[in-house]
Amino acid sequence: MFATYGPMFLLLTVAALIALLFYTGATVLGPKNPTPDKMKPYECGSESSGGNHLKLSVKFYLTAILFVVFDIEAVFIYPWAVHFKTLGWTGLISMFSFLAVVIVALVYCVKKGALEWEK
Repeated sequence: MFATYGPMFLLLTVAALIALLFYTGATVLGPKNPTPDKMKPYECGSESSGGNHLKLSVKFYLTAILFVVFDIEAVFIYPWAVHFKTLGWTGLISMFSFLAVVIVALVYCVKKGALEWEK
């Protein structure tokens, strides 16, 4: 079992140690000179306008969640397309059923008005 999973655990251990080393190095060795200008919030490199504690509209979160859901769809389609010839009819039927579920979800979102920015 170690021969199978050993390299994976070794890779994860080395990655965690490197991340910990970089974080510790930046925290301990990095300059600490917080000025009022550095502590100001900014948006895309420009001064932010409005209150600091305003709640965002639910539409922002809904759009982000829908983006993630439909972006994951592409993650499942790419490997299927690469192995399309070897999967045969079973793979084709499976992908069509997956796409049917995704299309039903998209139609539901459109009917509920989740993709309309303003109502």
